[in-house]
Amino acid sequence: MPDISIIIPVYNGEKYIKKCIDSVINQTKKELEIIIINDGSTDNTENLIKEYKDKRIKYFKNTNHGIGYTRNYGISKSTGKYIMFLDSDDYIEKTACEKLFNKIEKNNLDIVICDFYKDYETSIEEIHTGSFNDSSLKDNPNIITEYLSPWAKLYSSKLIKDNKIKFVEDLKYEDAPFVIEALDKANKIGKIDECLNYYVIHNNSETTVRDIKCFDILKIIDKIRKYTKNKDYLKDKIDKLTVRIITNYTIQQRVQSDKKVAMKFIDEAFAYLKKEVPDYKNNKYFINRGYRKIIEKNKLLTKLYCRLYLK
Repeated sequence: MPDISIIIPVYNGEKYIKKCIDSVINQTKKELEIIIINDGSTDNTENLIKEYKDKRIKYFKNTNHGIGYTRNYGISKSTGKYIMFLDSDDYIEKTACEKLFNKIEKNNLDIVICDFYKDYETSIEEIHTGSFNDSSLKDNPNIITEYLSPWAKLYSSKLIKDNKIKFVEDLKYEDAPFVIEALDKANKIGKIDECLNYYVIHNNSETTVRDIKCFDILKIIDKIRKYTKNKDYLKDKIDKLTVRIITNYTIQQRVQSDKKVAMKFIDEAFAYLKKEVPDYKNNKYFINRGYRKIIEKNKLLTKLYCRLYLK
């Protein structure tokens, strides 16, 4: 059994996949299983992957199903004691696997989290999300507000598989419910205060493109709220998360490809806020938002702001 299964879904990733794979095969820790799932790429991705002869690589090719299905498929094929998720346009420090593995083993953790870099391709920014002692989500609900990406983490395979934790397969923004359930089910969560993961931000990434799928974020938030409905220790954090995500996505409609879609999304987003967090204008999220909160709290001002940017 390998110590770590690294799951890498890829779709049309010819520009970045080699740097991603190179960062994995050159890890100081060698006891790895590298699971690469080609989600129906139509570019040169497959040929680039097949250039590698490393026996630790397990390559699978599917028709296009989306990243949620592909990550779940990777989980089903994994045999490692621990699981790591790595996006095909991201990469990791040479010592990432070794440091995460040593921490999770030494402290008997279910999940270990690390800090990360934002790689803008022309500059790199360190992101430090704050320290905390080994804990559980129930004892430290603050963990949920900063660590909702599936990457920059090492998970116990037993935690994921025994609890049948899955990514949402039919919606965009599928990762947050998975991470929240994993954090919630974990008995002990730890943190390494060191940047080990590089998160690459580029113009065509899933996180920068806004289209008709923006409505999926409301369904994702609803799934999160339903899952945490009876978890009183998370109520304030989930309300704050709801306000943060929705106001962020309403403002992001300034780069929406369709003006009508943008205005419709803003209407539905504010309606959802009023229904689920009636006192949202007084939410603690706005404390540090400065002048921006004037726009973010107001539907008409948000629409006006976005219209100024829309063509």
